[in-house]
Amino acid sequence: MHAAEREKLILEALSGSGFVSYRELEASLAASPATIRRDLARLEEQGRIRRVHGGAKAVETEEDTISPLALKGTPFAKSIALNLAAKCAIGKAAAQLCQPGQGVIIDGGSTTYQMCEHLAGKDLQVLSNSLHIINALLPQDGTTLLVPSGTIFREQNIILAPSGEHSMPEFHAARLFIGAAAVSARGIFQADTVLVASQRRLLEASDEVVLLVDSSKFAVSSGAIVCPLDRIDVVVTDSGINDEVRALLEKHCGRVLVV
Repeated sequence: MHAAEREKLILEALSGSGFVSYRELEASLAASPATIRRDLARLEEQGRIRRVHGGAKAVETEEDTISPLALKGTPFAKSIALNLAAKCAIGKAAAQLCQPGQGVIIDGGSTTYQMCEHLAGKDLQVLSNSLHIINALLPQDGTTLLVPSGTIFREQNIILAPSGEHSMPEFHAARLFIGAAAVSARGIFQADTVLVASQRRLLEASDEVVLLVDSSKFAVSSGAIVCPLDRIDVVVTDSGINDEVRALLEKHCGRVLVV
């Protein structure tokens, strides 16, 4: 494939969500990581994209920055680059909790996204509101994918519906995998009330709840509470947590996995 063809495909991948990961580009372009990085560097020099940790982002226009469809919190393109090594380890460990053929819900987020590459071959039924996650799972032939209805929020590339609006397919999951903006003794928090409403609907549609958070999420405790810690069955986090946090989790949650 010529460079011009690869550049065209890269720009097409960015046109929908505004972000594309290196992993997605490697799968779709059938090119080496070094070749893809050279393509991205060339496009960035031309002012057509912006490289970020984990992939590339479309150049923002003035319309993008003032869009009313924006959620409070860190955009996906920025969040995915934060504490990446810890998130990758957490995602891998969480994926190992999935049993072959199981029905699961994977909520949108930069940590839950890291589960995707480790789910191949499990023949799962996956409901996700994240277009990043859906796109990452599409190449897995044995994975059945479902999405809810709602509005697409471009910064997070996530599908959400207002509180009180029924947007979920008739689907019940053995496990729900979610993230959080912050965690404290009071529960898990999100920065935006629309995210809170969405996660509460997901809680109702699952038997077991698995929380994926890196250790930085225990440093703050602001936002709206999604649920108390007692609602969490498994916490997957990294070794950056201190003894006090670990004791708190072990007291209120069913199981704590530290990677």
